[in-house]
Amino acid sequence: MAGHSKWANIKHRKGAQDAIRGKIFAKFSKEIMVAAARGGGDIETNPALRMVVSKARAKSMPKANIEKAIAKATGASKEGADFKEVIYSGTLAGGVTFLVICLTDNMNRVVSNIQSLFKKAGGQVGKQGSIPYVFDQKGILEIEKNNIDEEELMMFALENGADDFKSENEFYEIYCEPSNFLNLKNALDQQYNFEYKTAEVTYIPNQEIALDEEKTKKLLEHIEKFEDDEDVQEVFHNMDLSILSDVEEE
Repeated sequence: MAGHSKWANIKHRKGAQDAIRGKIFAKFSKEIMVAAARGGGDIETNPALRMVVSKARAKSMPKANIEKAIAKATGASKEGADFKEVIYSGTLAGGVTFLVICLTDNMNRVVSNIQSLFKKAGGQVGKQGSIPYVFDQKGILEIEKNNIDEEELMMFALENGADDFKSENEFYEIYCEPSNFLNLKNALDQQYNFEYKTAEVTYIPNQEIALDEEKTKKLLEHIEKFEDDEDVQEVFHNMDLSILSDVEEE
């Protein structure tokens, strides 16, 4: 779950897909349990749960897995109730910034592990809980183009809370403020009944750092090490990955 990043697509092409999907679904399960334990298991009355379920469905998490996670959190054991969200950021080689979102039930463990991971990556941890200025929090909905009329979709999205609309290769990307995300998605669902490639509130870099191919790949390897940590939910970065696309096309 490397955030909204082309690197996620690169990994899915090159990695063992079942293992990657299993790891992603396990992280979604934890996030779902936390939301359900805190606000109840009804997605209609729990906006936080509705948001994470929406994100999980967009990544094809099976309905049975989602229901199982909700059941765990709302049962007698209340799994997920003790987890706390912790945010770390740090600067690495070439001025690249990492933003690391954690869910943990052991603060000593997560502090030690994150500090170690940043050190091994040649970076330094910033102030806990702060969001670096190079990231904006945005809602994003990615929709496969198919036969959708672009102008009609753009106008409908803008009228229902979107603040930006982009046409990329095979997808339309719709952006909004986090507070507008659920209302915008509900409006799109009622009008079009889309299946989304991405449907989430996430962090998007407002400026990117271009490194050479070797350094880019090295930092992406470090991202995978962060993601392998049991407490890490998502990792965001502001690397320009176009150099990898160029390499693949050659």
